Amino acid sequence: MLNSGTPARNWAGNVTFGAKRVHRPASVEELRRLVAEASGPVRALGTGHSFNLIADTTGDLVRTDGLPRRAEIDAARRRVTVAGGMRYAEVAAALHAEGFALANMASLPHITVAGSVATGTHGSGDRQPGLASAVSAVEIVGAGGELLRLDRQADPDRFPGAVVSLGALGIVTALTLDIEPAYEVAQWVYLGVPLEAVRESFPAVSGAAYSVSTFTRWEDGTATVVLKRRTDRDGADHPGEGWLGGRLASEPWHPIAGMPATYCTQQLGVPGPWHERLPHFRSEFTPSHGEELQSELFVPREAAPEAVAALRELAPAFAGVLQVTEIRTIAAEEQWLSPAYGRDSAAFHFTWVKDTAAVLPVLAEVEARLLPLGARPHWGKLTTAAPADIAARYPRLADFRRLTGELDPEGTFRNAYVAALLG
Repeated sequence: MLNSGTPARNWAGNVTFGAKRVHRPASVEELRRLVAEASGPVRALGTGHSFNLIADTTGDLVRTDGLPRRAEIDAARRRVTVAGGMRYAEVAAALHAEGFALANMASLPHITVAGSVATGTHGSGDRQPGLASAVSAVEIVGAGGELLRLDRQADPDRFPGAVVSLGALGIVTALTLDIEPAYEVAQWVYLGVPLEAVRESFPAVSGAAYSVSTFTRWEDGTATVVLKRRTDRDGADHPGEGWLGGRLASEPWHPIAGMPATYCTQQLGVPGPWHERLPHFRSEFTPSHGEELQSELFVPREAAPEAVAALRELAPAFAGVLQVTEIRTIAAEEQWLSPAYGRDSAAFHFTWVKDTAAVLPVLAEVEARLLPLGARPHWGKLTTAAPADIAARYPRLADFRRLTGELDPEGTFRNAYVAALLG
């Protein structure tokens, strides 16, 4: 099916794709024919929640949300196989209805599984790796229209490069994810936590719950810390009224000033299902309408206090362009192109106003401070770093280059973004 009309854009509207055609196949067989018969490059498009040109192409752009839904649970092996174009909210609802859960989720449940893992998207938690680490198998339509399956156990030499793949290996039609029994989470919000306390006690802050997020605008020297406590492991209670010099929120809170808290998942310590607490935002609401830009930098976790100190010095530069910064932690991953590859990490996520010209100079200042600390930019967000500089931060990039040459020797799924990275 060809999607005609206005040119396709990303969610934020800051990118207009250069594709000649946009397709929305209704079956895997239709997708296989489309790829086999394509006369030029092909790229997949999920929800369009990237803020750069990673999904762009001069050829055919393929939306995967038209492929049949599937959520096939293997209870004995604790796995579920889902369609790549499904959103996490859909997968979570299907799992919870059968008494199962994912170990982690991102802030937004609205994003597709395939797009999320391909770009190294993550949730938060000292012991929780990114979403790609839950993938045990991936099914891909390859360059000739063939259907490939790569498995964690059967393909140990190639699989670590097949999930965080930047869309460079093919169109993902299905993924198998690790699951576990359903659990409950209670969410507490602490306001007015001094940033100096966050810097001095970073391990205590990030380790205070199953999932922890620290939000700040830097300007007043304070932060808001959100604790998501897994009731079967952490208990449901909070760590104390004056924890780290903050105060417990007495009403629901939204990370962006002026936005209604009704968009956010239940807070105030009320226990509830995992998929209704781990994301920051409710699946039934659109948290914003794309009126923002985003960037994110992953530093080694031990460098987080130094990163906090550096960003505090930049507070005057953030005025008028920064909506909020969120700090989260991610456990080390084995995925070659994961920004958390080989090291426990702290991710500094910036939600900016929707003004690229105003944002990029400030982002350049941020990166000038954090890149020397070993930071790796998120694959789907804005960066001013040169592709060669980014590539040099990944020890297994040469292995990924070889894998793309093996599975896509003609570069069917390559675009300018991937080509610049691979060199």
